[in-house]
Amino acid sequence: MKLFLKIFFVLFCVFIQAQKKHYWLIDTETNVRKKVKDSVSAVKFLDSLSQNNYFFTQLKEVKVKGDSTEIFYDKGKNYNETYVDLSDSIVQKLKIQKDFFTKNLDSTKRSINKKYIDEGYSFSRIKSKYKGKKNGFPVIGLDINKNDKRVINGFVVKGYERVPKRFIKNLEKEFKGKTYDDKNLLAINKSFQGHPFVTLERQPQTLFTKDSTNIYLFMEKKKTNTFDGVIGFGNDKTDKFTLNGTMNVNFRNMFNGFEAINLYWQRNPDRGQTFDLEVDIPYLLKSNIGMNTKVNIYRQDSTFANVKFLPAFYYHLNNRNKIGFRGTLETSSVIDTLYTQGKDYNKRGIGIWYEMTEPTDIDLFLYKTKISAGYDFLTTTYTKGNIKANQNQFYFYGEHNYHLSGNHFINIKGEGRMMDSKMEFSTNELFRFGGWNSMRGFNENSLAADYFYYGSLEYRYLIGSQAFFDLFGQYGQLNNKSLGVKPKLYSVGLGFNFFIPIGLMSFQLSNGNEFGNPFKFNDIKIHWGILSRF
Repeated sequence: MKLFLKIFFVLFCVFIQAQKKHYWLIDTETNVRKKVKDSVSAVKFLDSLSQNNYFFTQLKEVKVKGDSTEIFYDKGKNYNETYVDLSDSIVQKLKIQKDFFTKNLDSTKRSINKKYIDEGYSFSRIKSKYKGKKNGFPVIGLDINKNDKRVINGFVVKGYERVPKRFIKNLEKEFKGKTYDDKNLLAINKSFQGHPFVTLERQPQTLFTKDSTNIYLFMEKKKTNTFDGVIGFGNDKTDKFTLNGTMNVNFRNMFNGFEAINLYWQRNPDRGQTFDLEVDIPYLLKSNIGMNTKVNIYRQDSTFANVKFLPAFYYHLNNRNKIGFRGTLETSSVIDTLYTQGKDYNKRGIGIWYEMTEPTDIDLFLYKTKISAGYDFLTTTYTKGNIKANQNQFYFYGEHNYHLSGNHFINIKGEGRMMDSKMEFSTNELFRFGGWNSMRGFNENSLAADYFYYGSLEYRYLIGSQAFFDLFGQYGQLNNKSLGVKPKLYSVGLGFNFFIPIGLMSFQLSNGNEFGNPFKFNDIKIHWGILSRF
C-alpha cells in the first residue's frame, strides 16, 4: 500500500510540474539510470518490478531539477522461492493444489499460463499480488487475466496466390474453428513440408483483430517439372552385352491446378519396350474429386503387343490420402504366328485402389512413406474360341525411410501382385517386373509371373544434404503356372547418389540371381541415372 501511495505522489508531482519533459528512473543499488518518456511509463515500470518477483520495491526519493525529474527506487531482493496462493478460478480450471511452496516462481507462472494459452487464450496474463510473509518467504497470490479465447477463423494467401481454391478450402475444413495454439500452428506448417507443388517462404504469420484470428500463408511455387533418365548396362538372355534405358518426363502444375502429365518410355535388353502416358487432375470442378487416366503400351520385339487403358476417379480423404475407382480396358495381339505361348485377348473390368503418401523433409529422398494397394475384377475374352474367364487381380506396394540416428537411414520396401483365374494364363498377360525400380539385379521387365512378391532392405548413409551411399539386399519369389516354376530370388548391390547443378545423379551396381545358382560377376548390372527438376 505504501508503494502505491508513493506512486500516486509521483504522479501528483509530475502533474503540478507538467512543463517538465525529462523523466529518469534511478536504481539506488546499481545507480543504473533509465530514461522514460512520461509519468505513465514510470508507473508501469515500477509496477512491472512488483509483478516480476521484486515484491518489496520502494520509492526512495523524487527530485525535480528544472526540466528533469529523477525518481530514485530500491527494487529489493528478487524472491523466486515463495509460497503460492492460487485463485479459485485457477484451482478449479487446472485441478491443482491451492497452496504450495515453489523454488521457481517464474517457472510456475509460465506453466500455468501455458495451459491457458494451449486452450486458445493467447493473450492470457498471470497477475501477482503480495500477501505477506510465511517462514521468511513471501506469500504470492496468483490470478489469471484470460482475455478472449482465440480460434482459427481463416487463411489469407500471399505470394503465390494461384493455388487451387479447393486446396485452401481443405485447409479451412481441417483447421478452421480449431483452437489457436502451438499444436495447430505446427500442424499447419507441417502440412506444407514436402508438399509436391508449393512451399512456405516463411513461418505462418497471424493477424489478430477484435473479432477474428487469420493465418497468413506466404506461399512459393515449387519447380516441379522433372526429367528422369536412366541408362543401364548388362547382358541379355544370350549373355550378349546390351544397352538399355528409361526416360520419364513429368510436367506438373503448369496450369496452377496441381495437375500432372507424365510421359514414360523404357527399353529393356530383351528388346521389349514400354510407353506410358498418364494425366492426373486432382480437383475436378473445384471439388475433392480427381481424375486419373493412363494409357500403357508394351511391345515385346516382334512377338506380341499389349495396349491398356485405365480411367480412374478418386476422392481426396485429405492432403495425403486418396481412394478411388478405376476401369480397365486391355487388348493384346500376338504378332508372331510361331509364338504359341501367347493368345489374343481382350479384358474389361473395374477396380478399387488406395494411396497414401507422407512427404519427407530430405531432398535426397522422394518421400518418407508411400503405400498403395488395389483390387480389380476383370473379364477376359480369348479371341480364339471366344472363351471367357473371370480374373481377380491384387496389388500392394509399400515403402518407408526410417531414421536410425545421425546420418544413418534404413529404406524398407515391398511389392506384390497376384492374378487369379480358373483358366490358364497366357504368357503375354503375365505381370512383368525386374530392374531399376523393383528387383534391381535383373534386367528390366525380364521376370514374368502370375504371382510375385519381393522385399528390400537398404542402408543409406547421408553425406550432408547433397549425397548418400547405399547398400541393399532383396529377396523375392515368383510363380509362373504356365511354365510350372516358382523360383526364389535375391539381389544385392551398392550405389551412390549425389546432387550436381542439373539434378540428382544416381550410380548403382547390382547383381541378382536365383537361389542355388552360382554367383556370376558378368551378370552385374550397371545403372546410371539423373533426376532433374525444372
